[in-house]
Amino acid sequence: MNAVEYAKPQSIDDAIRALNNAPAGARVLAGGTDLLVQLRAGHVRPPVIVDLKGIAELRRIEVTATGFRIGAAVAGAELGEHAQFAAEWPGVTEAFHLIGSTQIQGRATMGGNLCNASPAADSVPALIAAGARCVIVGASGTREVAVEEVVSGPGKTTLAKGEFISEFLIARRQAHSGDAYLRFIPRTEMDIAVASAGVCLTLDDKGLCTAARVSLGAVAPTALLVADCAKALIGTSLDDAALAKLAAAASAACAPINDKRGTIEFRTKVAGVLARRAATIAAQRARGN
Repeated sequence: MNAVEYAKPQSIDDAIRALNNAPAGARVLAGGTDLLVQLRAGHVRPPVIVDLKGIAELRRIEVTATGFRIGAAVAGAELGEHAQFAAEWPGVTEAFHLIGSTQIQGRATMGGNLCNASPAADSVPALIAAGARCVIVGASGTREVAVEEVVSGPGKTTLAKGEFISEFLIARRQAHSGDAYLRFIPRTEMDIAVASAGVCLTLDDKGLCTAARVSLGAVAPTALLVADCAKALIGTSLDDAALAKLAAAASAACAPINDKRGTIEFRTKVAGVLARRAATIAAQRARGN
């Protein structure tokens, strides 16, 4: 069995060079909570692992006039301890708190959770609902894409060879806006979502919804941004009729699988229920409750 080489660059440029010079199949390690499990189970055998944790730029959370710049190697626990981010984006923060145990959250990262490309990743629907974007770096330069454009299927991303995410960009929360994330799991904690929903919405001074983003997880090959869910909410006071239309649109968007953890029918139904409940929580937060 061939040995796995390990590199721990100290700068973004060094990481780009390490990946560019590596054979095909090299993997990036941001937190390692998925990659190391896959390695030990024999599911992957990369020739080179490039560890990003030693790059200071990727471990920072920066607050700017327009938003937050969150390094791709920031651990979930570190993100949760950032009081300003947690106050402005409680849904994203809660989603990260649902990933594994306290010990896992000390290592797991936003970049790793996204690029592992699991349909059930908890942080992804919350990030999509929040309108988060990624800065992607590589030998060919830097580009910026929406989170929903990164994953192309289970275990697959749109990143080219040698590219990796350096940071996430999330805007400052708008006035009278709120977000929320909910999931269903068979156990009370430390399980994988059977279905999940992230919602972010904005209200005007009359209580009418003026903007909305709704994302679903674990009900399709990738997390979904559902335009019909947003249409069901925008222009309404989020009354029962609007929330019922939201739930119906969420269920209609689902394309799940049957497995030992949930049936197609169950996931489809629960996705609608979760979207409705998450929208209700997001609206309460937008109203300052």
